[in-house]
Amino acid sequence: MTKLLLAVHVLAAIIAIGPITVAASMFPAVMRRALADPPDPQAASWARLLHRICRVYAAVGVAVPVFGIATASSLGVLTDAWLLTSMALTAAAALLLILAVLPRQQALTEALAESTTPAGVTAAGSTTPAGAATRAGSAAPVETTAPAAPGAPLGRAIPRLAMFTGLFNLLWAIVTVLMIVRPGSTTGA
Repeated sequence: MTKLLLAVHVLAAIIAIGPITVAASMFPAVMRRALADPPDPQAASWARLLHRICRVYAAVGVAVPVFGIATASSLGVLTDAWLLTSMALTAAAALLLILAVLPRQQALTEALAESTTPAGVTAAGSTTPAGAATRAGSAAPVETTAPAAPGAPLGRAIPRLAMFTGLFNLLWAIVTVLMIVRPGSTTGA
């Protein structure tokens, strides 16, 4: 049974987390192309697709820690430091995805679809006070400035999204290494 749980855990990680890391990493560059002057006509469609991939696979990704905990329980390693660290980093990655990456992708795709300034942005290009502009259902502020001209980049929103995406990917890379190396594990490597 342990081998089956481990196989499902690894497959879930590859099938669910892999597409999120790739799609989320591609999103900022595609959004820059969509907002370029002149804009790439296909980039807006690609940005929506990449965001949808991230949202759908984030829901599927819940299977990764579920089967991971089941596998760890059957191996008797639930209290090992490497696993506890991996679980904490996985939780941090999930929170980063839910609270920072997905809401910022949503805000950018909505701003692109509206072809107007996002909520909380004045025509002069200044933003409302920090934290005032948020998307419904999200605590993450929308940190954008209005475009100086049609298609101009949305201020700091895209670079910050790229930063949060990079942190998300880094956390998953560390978790992957911990799962392979298993420092201090007595179950063999």
